Amino acid sequence: MAFIKINKENFFYNLSQFTKKTGSKESIGMVLKDNAYGHGLELMAQLSHEFGLTQAVVRTYHEAQIIKPYFKQILVLGDVACVDNICSFTLNDLEDIYKAQKGSTVELKVDTGMHRNGIAFEALEEALILIEKRGLKLKGIMSHNRSADELSSELFWQHKKFEEIKKIIGSVTPNINIRFHSFNSATSLRLPCQNEELIRLGIGGYGYSELPSVYETLELKPVLSLWAKRVSTRKLKKGERVGYGGSYIAPRDMIVSTYDLGYGDGWMRSNGFKPFIIAEGLPILGRISMDYITLESRKDEVCIVDNALESGRQVGTISYEIITQLNENIKRMIV
Repeated sequence: MAFIKINKENFFYNLSQFTKKTGSKESIGMVLKDNAYGHGLELMAQLSHEFGLTQAVVRTYHEAQIIKPYFKQILVLGDVACVDNICSFTLNDLEDIYKAQKGSTVELKVDTGMHRNGIAFEALEEALILIEKRGLKLKGIMSHNRSADELSSELFWQHKKFEEIKKIIGSVTPNINIRFHSFNSATSLRLPCQNEELIRLGIGGYGYSELPSVYETLELKPVLSLWAKRVSTRKLKKGERVGYGGSYIAPRDMIVSTYDLGYGDGWMRSNGFKPFIIAEGLPILGRISMDYITLESRKDEVCIVDNALESGRQVGTISYEIITQLNENIKRMIV
C-alpha cells in the first residue's frame, strides 16, 4: 500500500516560525481536525506535545478523546457540549446553548461576516444571558475570518468587527474573565500575533501558506510526502494502450510500472483526466484506478507529492484538499 512520510524537522521548524510571532508556545492551538489535515491525528498530537504545545483544536469529541493524553486544553469545533475537564465546546448557534449539558465549558462563536457558523451580532446579548441561565461555563468568544488568505482588505473589516464585539462583552458582563480568538493560519501570517490569547494554527503548521505572493509571509516547509510502491512492470509496444478505457496510448516502445495508489486511497480519479506530474517529474499515464496508477518507471518507490500546494495548483484545488482526503489507513511514518 502507498505510504506517507511525516518530516518531524519540518514540522518543528514551522511551529518555531509561528512561536516567534506569538512569543509563546502556550498561545498556539494546533488544529488536528480531520485526521490532522491528513497527516495522522495521534501521530501529530504526539509531535505537537513533544514540541511543547499545550493546546489543540479538533472537530469532534471523538477526536478529542484520542488526543487527550497530549494536551492541557482542547477546543472542539463541531459537537454537542458536555462536561469535560479538558475540553471546551464551540457554540455555533443559539440552539447549541439549549443542547449543551449543564456545567459544560463552552466558547461562543460570533458571526463577524463569514456567515457560515456563529451567533448573529444582534443576538450576542441574548446568547450571553442564555449561557448563564443554562448553567454553562463561558471560556471564550471566537470568530473566523473569511478572506484572510485573499488579496483584499476584508480581514481588517472583520478584525474591527471582532474588536467591537469585545467592547460589547465588556459592557454587558464587565467582570467576566474569558479569552478572545479569531486568528487562523492566514490571519497569523498577515498580522502581528504577540497579543493574541490563542491562534488556531492549521495549514500553516503543516507547511503551507495560501496567501497571494504579494504578501510577505513566513518561509514554511511541507511536512507530508506521499509515496507509492511498485507492484508490477511490463513492456509496452508503440500504440498499446494503458488502463481503463485505454485513454493513454504509448507513443513509442516503453517500460511502465503500476504503483499501489488509487482513488481508494484518496487520490482523486479526476487527477488522471489531465496528466498529473508527480513530485519526481513523471506524468501519471491513463486513468487512475481504485488501487493503482501507472508510471514510466522501474523504481521500487516513487514520491507522488512532496508539496501539496504545487500539486493542488496542477488540478485546480488547494493544498487542504490534496492532503485531507488521503485515506487514514495509509501507513504514516516519522522521518
